[in-house]
Amino acid sequence: MSDQGVQERAEQVARSLRSARRVLVVTGAGMSADSGLPTYRGTAGLYTNAETEEGVPIEVALSGPMFRRDPAVCWRHIGRIEQACRGARPHEGHHVLARLQERMEVVVLTQNVDGLHQAAGSRDVIEIHGNIHELRCPRCSWRLHVETYEDLAAVPTCPECGAVVRPDVVLFEEMLPTRALGRLSAVTEQPFDLVFAIGTSALFPYIVSPVIQQARTGGATVEIDPGETALTHIVRHKLRCGAAEGLTAIEAALRQG
Repeated sequence: MSDQGVQERAEQVARSLRSARRVLVVTGAGMSADSGLPTYRGTAGLYTNAETEEGVPIEVALSGPMFRRDPAVCWRHIGRIEQACRGARPHEGHHVLARLQERMEVVVLTQNVDGLHQAAGSRDVIEIHGNIHELRCPRCSWRLHVETYEDLAAVPTCPECGAVVRPDVVLFEEMLPTRALGRLSAVTEQPFDLVFAIGTSALFPYIVSPVIQQARTGGATVEIDPGETALTHIVRHKLRCGAAEGLTAIEAALRQG
């Protein structure tokens, strides 16, 4: 798609946004890619090999059963993800979404654990996979927010009960957090005027379903992603570009109207 194509589609999205009162934005790893974060798999991904140095797939190394069996393995790979995120700042696309709150209700449903939406100023964020900066003890009520893992032990323990602590994220083979699911259920009870999917490969039903439901009812849907996904042929508007480029183009078109 040419730059002109992106601009044309941005103008179409802007026309829908001008009358919108309620918007859902679904974001994945591609949203954070413009902040320099890896997408973990594929081109420039953090994990591109079939197995880790422990001889198991990353989905096993970063699983709930592995955390219980050998937390050192799990923490080693969690630490690498945190290191890849360290120092990242919200890009202009994050800020565009935050500024949209001045015009309408904006709910962000994100798969990302980096906290960049909140850092940019988005207020209503459903972190369906948790937040890597929030630590918790699985045994007691101890919790702690940390900006970096630099000062943590290789396998951190709770200062109150001595149990191995963990980031408040969803590991493989674990259930999604009840509170986040409840919030998602509550916000989707009422219709949205526009639903965005930005930088997500759309592999999970709970990520895909709000977009599909919106499309089925004839509502406006937008995908911002340079590649093809399971949603590409479902959405009304496809901006084949990165998150920052697409969102800034939409904001520019919105201001001109």
